[in-house]
Formats: sequence, structure tokens, C-alpha cells
Amino acid sequence: MAEYFVLNTGARIPSVGLGTATGKAEPGVVGAAVYAAVKAGYRHIDCAPQYRNEKEIGLTLKKLFEDGVVKREDLFITSKLWSGNHAPEDVPEGIDTTLEDLQLEYLDLFLIHTPIRSKKGAIPTPENFLPVDIPATWGAMEKLYHSGKARAIGVSNFSCKRMEDLLAIASVPPAVNQVESHPGWQQMKLRELCKSNGVHISAYSPLGKPGSPGSMGKGFLSNPIVVSVAEKLQKTPAQVALRWGLQMGHSVLPKSVNETRMKENLSVFGWSIPEDLMAKFSEIPQVKTLRAEFVVHPQGIYKTVEDFWDGEI
Repeated sequence: MAEYFVLNTGARIPSVGLGTATGKAEPGVVGAAVYAAVKAGYRHIDCAPQYRNEKEIGLTLKKLFEDGVVKREDLFITSKLWSGNHAPEDVPEGIDTTLEDLQLEYLDLFLIHTPIRSKKGAIPTPENFLPVDIPATWGAMEKLYHSGKARAIGVSNFSCKRMEDLLAIASVPPAVNQVESHPGWQQMKLRELCKSNGVHISAYSPLGKPGSPGSMGKGFLSNPIVVSVAEKLQKTPAQVALRWGLQMGHSVLPKSVNETRMKENLSVFGWSIPEDLMAKFSEIPQVKTLRAEFVVHPQGIYKTVEDFWDGEI
């Protein structure tokens, strides 16, 4: 399997990227992780203003370029539109702030982070949510694509219904839908919809998120099927989970600030899961770990978790 997937723009997205949503990491930790990851061979860094570390990552990218570790064109950098910048007139400000913080002239991929719009400048809590207008926001995203500031545009956390609605009105179709996907939440219906429309799925939390805020479930890495496949192939459960994603046609975005773990997560090429073992993954119970219950409010836009995910949980 190649180390890249080809997007509908013709651009190549690396099969494995580094997620940078590390929660409350101490200052410098994420920057050091990005530097170590790129030195280890990672070429895709997944960022977002919501992670509150883009300035730190920008300093690291500058150092990587100055040290001659990589050139800008060697890297694929993704970032996302903050919920407070959904108004069409605010979308350019959203990308400009990110480009300034990352010290870059363009992004390889810019995503609508969630189908959530909040009041500009307000904390994105349910009482500050506004009705989304995805067609209007997407129109502004398309202008960024045509300007060259975003070489590809896409979405994140979009259900099948939201994808269908967007595809129906988009002049520039989304290149990517970044969603939770792993053996414990396989998203088969969404995967087929995206595949049939030329939209690449990029999987965040490809190792699950047990114990994370807003997450539920034990985590699938201890599932007997995953453990058994790992033992047969002499790999770790995490490597098997990541390799499953690649063979399903997804790019994967594991998070780690541990250099050994980062290298392990990149060691998913040069071997594969045989078809008979891949078939066993369909027996794994499906549990969505990131349910996003923080968006729910009795008087809010989303009154239940099911409302937010359009019943697709």
C-alpha cells in the first residue's frame, strides 16, 4: 500500500498523520512532538485553533524548515475553521489567523471543524450556539480554495445526512470528511457514501478515546479479535487498528507525544492484514466513543446527542 491517498483535487494526503489535539499538554510538549514526528518520517500534521497550540506548532514548523529537516512542500498541513468564524464574512479571518499562527502561506487542507456555529468571540457552549448555515459557510470556503490559501477544503464530524446536503449544493465538492473511525466505530454507511462521491475519509481517534472528555466505552484495543489478529501478525493492537484503517481506504491521525509510540504508529507499511482476518473485524461491537454530549442543551440548537449526529450513533 502506498504511503499516500489521492484526493479529488489530485493532491496526495499522507496515509498516516499526527493528531495534535493533546488536551492540556504543558507548553512545548506538542511542539517537541511535532518536531520528533517529522524527523521520524511523519509528513501530515493535523491542527486546529480549538486545540490551542497552533502558535507553538508554527514555531516548530519554522524551526524544521530552518534546520533543513524538511521543506514546506514536503509537508501536508491541515487546519480547521473555528465555530465562531462560520459567518461567510468571518471565514477568511479564520484561515488568516491560522496561517499567521502556523507561520505558513497556505494550508494543504482546511476543514469546517464541526457543524456547530457559535457567536463570534464567545466560548462555544450550547447557550452561545447559532443555527448553522452550511451552504453559506461552504461558499466562503470555496473562495479560499480558489484563492490558493487552502489547496483543498473539506469538513469534519459530518453525518451521512449532512454530507448528502453539502454534496447537493457544493460547486467545489469536499475533498475530505474527517471523522471518528476505527474498528470499534467503523462508519460503514458513511464510508460507502463518501467513497461513491469521491470524498476521502480521514480518521481521527483511530485508536479510540477511552477516558477522554466526552467519550464513552472501554476502548476496542483490548477486544479479543484485535488482540488475536495482533498476536498472529506479531504486531501491537494499535498497529493492527491503524493498518485496518489504511486497508479500509482511510488516512489515520493517531495522537502521541511519546517518540517511541509515534514511530510504532508509523510502522504500518510493508505488511498487511490478510482478508480472512480483516473479515473478523465486522464482529467487533460498535460503540461511538466521542458522542459530543457537551453540545446538548434543553433550550439549545441540539437537544439530544442524536440531534447532533442526525440519529447516526
